Amino acid sequence: MKKSLLALAVLGAFAGAAQAQSSVTIYGIIDTGVTYQSKAVTAAGGTNTGSKFTVNSGVIQGSRLGFKGVEDLGGGLSAVFTLEAGFKNDTGALDDSKVSNDLFRRKSVVGLSGGFGTVLAGRQTDYADTISAYTAVNDFGGVTQNSGSALNRLQGTRTQNSVSYTTANLSGFTGNLIYGFGEQAGSVSSGQAFGLAGKYDNGPLGLGINYYQAKAGSTPSDTSLLAAGTAGTSTNTYTDTATYGSSAAKVLNVVASYQFGPARVYGNWSRVKQDLNTQAFTGLTTANNLLNATLGLSKKADMFELGTAYSLTPSLKLLAAVDYTTATFDGLSSKGKLTQFNLGTDYWLSKRTDLYAFLSNIRAKDMKNPGTVDTTGNDASQTAVTVGIRHKF
Repeated sequence: MKKSLLALAVLGAFAGAAQAQSSVTIYGIIDTGVTYQSKAVTAAGGTNTGSKFTVNSGVIQGSRLGFKGVEDLGGGLSAVFTLEAGFKNDTGALDDSKVSNDLFRRKSVVGLSGGFGTVLAGRQTDYADTISAYTAVNDFGGVTQNSGSALNRLQGTRTQNSVSYTTANLSGFTGNLIYGFGEQAGSVSSGQAFGLAGKYDNGPLGLGINYYQAKAGSTPSDTSLLAAGTAGTSTNTYTDTATYGSSAAKVLNVVASYQFGPARVYGNWSRVKQDLNTQAFTGLTTANNLLNATLGLSKKADMFELGTAYSLTPSLKLLAAVDYTTATFDGLSSKGKLTQFNLGTDYWLSKRTDLYAFLSNIRAKDMKNPGTVDTTGNDASQTAVTVGIRHKF
C-alpha cells in the first residue's frame, strides 16, 4: 500500500513538472472601424462616384483568433507552434481573401527554438512583416495598404509550404531566411520563393532590410500570386504554364526608425519588380489603360514613406505619414503616381483596448486610384475618415 502511494506521488510530481514545462496560450485581436469615403465608385461603375459609409474589420490589425504553445524539451531546446485564424468581425466570416477554405490562413507553423534561434515550417509571413514595426503599418495598419504597403509585403503576405530560420538576438542584430517550396514535380524552381532579411535594434534606433523573390508556378508559394490576374483577361499571368520558374516578383525593403524623446520618426523605401507584367495592357484602348492601370499590375514600383508618432501623453499618440509611389506599366509611356497623406490619433483606454481616428487622402495621376480603405476609388483624389476600436486579448 505504501509503495502504491509512493508511486502515485512520484507520478504526480512528474506530471506536474511536465505540465509546468509546456503551455498553450489563446489570444486574439478584434479591430473594427466605421469609415466614410468620398468619391467611391457607384454600382453604375465607370466614372460614377458617390459617398460611401462602411463598417470594416481589421483597420489597423487584422481581427484574429490564435493558439500558440511551447514545450520545454530540455537542454535549452523548445518545441513551438502557432495557429492563427483571421476573421471579419463585421460579418463573422473567415478572412480568406487569397485562398479558399483556409482556416488558419494567417499563420500555421510548428518548429524548434533554442540558443541557435528558431526554425519554423508551415504557412507564414516573411521578414517584411517583422520590420513593418518601423513603418506606418505599425500605426495606420491597412489604411496605408493601397498606396503600396500591400504590394511591397509590409502588410504581411504569407508564404505557403515554407521553412524559415531566425537567428537569436546577436547584440541587437537578428537575421532571417525563408524558403517556400513550389512542390511541382520535375521543376524545383516552379512556384518557389525565398527571402533574406535582417534587423538591428539599439536603444532608440531601429533598422531593417528585407529581400524576397517569388517565381511563377501552378501553385506559387507566395500567396500574393494566387489571385493575381491580367488586365482585360481572365488569365493569371503567374500560373500560366509558359511562365513556370520565371521570376514573378522581386521585393526589396529598407526601413529605419529613431525615437527622439516622445517622437518616433521613421522613413523607408521599397522597390517591387514584376517582370511578368509585360503584357498587362495588350489589347486595351488608351482610355481603358488608365482605368486598369492598378498598382498590382505594374512592371516596377518604388514606394517612399516618411512619418512620425508623437506621444502627447503615455496614453495618447498623434500620428502622421506621407506615402509616395511611382509605378511603371508596360504599354504606357508615363509613370503612374500615388500620393497618400495620413493623419491620426490613437488613445489607449487600457493596455488592451484603444480608440483611433484617421483622416487620409490619396491622389492618383496617370493610373487608377485604388482608394483609401476599399479599392473603390475612381477619381484623381479620394478622402476617407475612419474611427474605430481595437481590443486585444
